[in-house]
Amino acid sequence: MNPYVDHSHAVPTSSLMTRVFAWMFAGLSLTAIISALLLADKKIIFYFNEHPPVFIGLVIFELVLVFFLAVRVHKMSVNTATFVFFLYATLNGVTLTPLLSMYTTGSILGVFVTAAAMFGAFAVYGAITKKDLSKLGSILFMALIGLIIATLVNMFLNNNMISTVLSYLGVIIFCGLTAYDVQKIKRMQAEMAVDEATHTKVAILGALSLYLDFINIFIYLLRLFGSRD
Repeated sequence: MNPYVDHSHAVPTSSLMTRVFAWMFAGLSLTAIISALLLADKKIIFYFNEHPPVFIGLVIFELVLVFFLAVRVHKMSVNTATFVFFLYATLNGVTLTPLLSMYTTGSILGVFVTAAAMFGAFAVYGAITKKDLSKLGSILFMALIGLIIATLVNMFLNNNMISTVLSYLGVIIFCGLTAYDVQKIKRMQAEMAVDEATHTKVAILGALSLYLDFINIFIYLLRLFGSRD
């Protein structure tokens, strides 16, 4: 028994998965609302086109927020973790806007439904499979690093064929990570006996992982099958 946990106030862990998906849904909803509001005003697109360093700065800040939340969440207060999570979701809504503006509304909605179906299928697989996905997670993480490096290189090459191949790989990698992350959360749910604050912060961290999985599946599918506006 962990001497640092007050088990007299432990939270039942059966609700962890439910809370993770609730936080994820809240984050995605905020992102969608922000993007929809900004897409209605073409000034933001014009501003980003005229000021590329601002857009790049926001993307870098997003990455810093993700890293900060992932590394420091257990040392934060619940309020701080909540603020950082929703700040990230808000910024992601802003930075997704230029990409979404390139595609028709119909294709965005169609790709969103497809991404949701794929995410759901792999999430269910991760929840019900008896197979240990730990090794798969390690392989996918290394593949993700390779994908990031290849994407950065292709920014200079600007090769459409490479971009298409990387997009397909991105879908495969993040679908696999969805199953892995859900299984990891399920295991945490079975092993944890924590207080309310820790339970909430773990739920936020799990929601962040699944949020990232879904957003990346959506982006890569949009690049592959979205209809240009």
